[in-house]
Order: sequence, then structure tokens, then C-alpha cells
Amino acid sequence: MAKKELKSDSNRTFSLTEMKDKYIGKVGTTDRDEYEYELRMDVLGKMIKSARQERHLTQEELGKLIGVQKAQISKLESSANSATIDTILKVFKALKAEINFNVKLEDNFVKLV
Repeated sequence: MAKKELKSDSNRTFSLTEMKDKYIGKVGTTDRDEYEYELRMDVLGKMIKSARQERHLTQEELGKLIGVQKAQISKLESSANSATIDTILKVFKALKAEINFNVKLEDNFVKLV
């Protein structure tokens, strides 16, 4: 992703959306889509780590609960972008945590239960 120089404008306040549009790209562009995806995966990884720690489990213990090595849990927590939905669901089930997905088709949300 190309980095763009940030120029200061002391007379104006910018919203986060305006800043992302200007320096990352508008919604729907490749750079913006990649950024948003990486951000979601980073947040998901942090949520997994937080839930694991709240349950007082080590990465190794969580790995044993779902049948993977400690290294895979570590990778998942640092960036969930290489994980399958099945693995993520197994992790949250092992953590006894509820997870909800919302799928939006045009203007209608489809709930997965």
C-alpha cells in the first residue's frame, strides 16, 4: 500500500473517514479494502487473545482444546487473516464465547445463528 504524505491544515479539523479517504483511498478502492480487512483481522485477533486471557488459558491450552499447536493460536492472535471461519468458530466455542456475524445483502441483513 502506497504511503501518502500528511500535510497539516491548522484551520480545519478532519474526520477519521475524511483522513482515510484522503490518505488510504475511498471506500471500494483496493488500498482501502485491504486496510479495512487488515484492521478487522487485527481486532479479531485481539478479541481472541482477550477472551483467552479472561478464561485464564495459555495459548497451548487453547490449542489443545481445538486440536492445534500453540504456534497457530499465536498467529491467530497476532493477525487472524490466515484463519478459516471454521477455526475462528472453534476458538470462540472453546472459549465459551458467543460470536455473531452479520451479512448485509444490499439493504437487508442476514443473521447467521
